Amino acid sequence: MALSAHFPLLQRIAASLRQLGWRDSAWLAVARLLARVPRQRCALYRYQFVAQAVAPGSLCRGRGRNITVTPCLAEADLPPGPVRRPGVLRARYGQGAQCLVARHAQAPAQMAGWLWLLRHGCQEDEVRARYALASSQSSWDLDVWVAPGQRGSLVFARLWEEANAVLHAQGVRWTCSRISRFNPASLAAHSRLGTHGLGTATFLRCGRWQWMVASLPPYLHLSRHPGDVPCLAFDTSSLPHYPSLELTCRILKQ
Repeated sequence: MALSAHFPLLQRIAASLRQLGWRDSAWLAVARLLARVPRQRCALYRYQFVAQAVAPGSLCRGRGRNITVTPCLAEADLPPGPVRRPGVLRARYGQGAQCLVARHAQAPAQMAGWLWLLRHGCQEDEVRARYALASSQSSWDLDVWVAPGQRGSLVFARLWEEANAVLHAQGVRWTCSRISRFNPASLAAHSRLGTHGLGTATFLRCGRWQWMVASLPPYLHLSRHPGDVPCLAFDTSSLPHYPSLELTCRILKQ
């Protein structure tokens, strides 16, 4: 019998080290310990920020026509989807966010996936932070979600195909986003899209106190009340080149 069968904890640690590396695995262990604090008073988040090129053209090359992607302009019109904290979706719409919703022709009342776009920066959902965009040719995307039964299908590709069309028509050439450093699947998916790294940030929250350490200005920040929000600015005009977007459905599949 394998050693891991006797020691499941060692198996989980080995898998974490393999997927995340020792540094993020150590941060993840701390995050899990803090999650045990009663009433969710403490939490730790670690983010990777990336920029992805926006270009016109079909990513699916005509495939996936049975998957429609349309904007949903109001929270009340969203079909049932993933559960988010109370008030989060309302706050997104309040910032001017646009939600692209994917549906299958066979089940138009059900959500197959969604992707959110914010044209002028973003107020973070999980921590006290504001993300600003220095270039008018940049946008922000967040919370790309595909229904569990549709992962590995063309839903993910169709969402990005429509997002590229919408953003390019608005003059956007780069879309920025943040990814949890504890989510190897999302990190891998974005890596396949050919993203550029923009920096990292770690947030520790305990009660009303929040500490931030980031690789970009203001680098360090201590917040003691909800109105004290650090702002991280991202300037895509400094990126070295504009890469061609020669993506296929095979690459985009989750």
